[in-house]
Amino acid sequence: MTITMRTLSAAALVCLGASGAAAQTWNPPGDSQRCPSKWGAGDQRGAANHMKPETVLRATRLIRTGQVFELGRRLEQGMPIQSTRTFELHTKRTAPLAGSNRRGSNEEVVLAEIGQVGTQFDVFAHQTIGDSLYNCFKLDDIATRNGFSKLGVENIGALMTRGVLLDIAALKGVEMLPDTYEITVADLQQALQRQQLTLQPGDAVILHTGWGRLWGRENDRYMRVNPGIDVAASEWLARQDPMLIGADTAPINVTPSPDAKLSNPVHQIALVVNGIFLLENLRLDELAAQRVYEFALVVEPLKLVGATGSTVAPIAIR
Repeated sequence: MTITMRTLSAAALVCLGASGAAAQTWNPPGDSQRCPSKWGAGDQRGAANHMKPETVLRATRLIRTGQVFELGRRLEQGMPIQSTRTFELHTKRTAPLAGSNRRGSNEEVVLAEIGQVGTQFDVFAHQTIGDSLYNCFKLDDIATRNGFSKLGVENIGALMTRGVLLDIAALKGVEMLPDTYEITVADLQQALQRQQLTLQPGDAVILHTGWGRLWGRENDRYMRVNPGIDVAASEWLARQDPMLIGADTAPINVTPSPDAKLSNPVHQIALVVNGIFLLENLRLDELAAQRVYEFALVVEPLKLVGATGSTVAPIAIR
């Protein structure tokens, strides 16, 4: 495909995205409509309840070559980051040269929102509808100075499941979707058909938009706008009962929302209403380039007691 064709395709996608999303809106369901969770009153693990021995075995059957793809971004100065968040790493020498062998020692101090920087795994303490969280835990009841007493990332544990990459950029014939392209239900279904795949409960559904090309190159643009799903597509994905939804963007939802009155409804739909995890800022170019659409995905969040999420370094194995 020539650069001219890519440009024309991108321009057409902008028009399609703008025309298809204008009428869409969303009203959060009340507590009585969404609680208790389908996993039971008091449940804190949500879609992590899919994590069973048979889930792991199903994923292992996808491993045929042993090739490993690292999907996590490097944590470093100069990476894209929200203006309200921080990441600093300071090295220090921790001891004078010791012993006849003159052993030296170096360490580092990291000052960061370690749950919400880089490639990050969002859990249920991260988002609310008003003062209500997943399974109708109340913010004032579980928020403490030293973390959340319920719904923290420490409850999740290691996850291994079938990963499905939906290459929306390839579906549209472009290397990168336009800035505010809204991924529709039809896009998701057509990508599955094109790749000859179906979704199964407990899958990790990963969306490739091509936006990761901007990481470390055009950080301001990467953080300011992005293609992604919005209300209809996120609700359709939730009905497929996945373990998590991930993407090569910062928020997974299209930014800004097609409905100017809404603020990132996808996070509420996934985390608060349905108990589905979000996996953001993934490194997907290699998977997409090699057309690896089905794989075993391994994610292990840090056991940060009471935290809203964790920086992670997921791997895909085929």
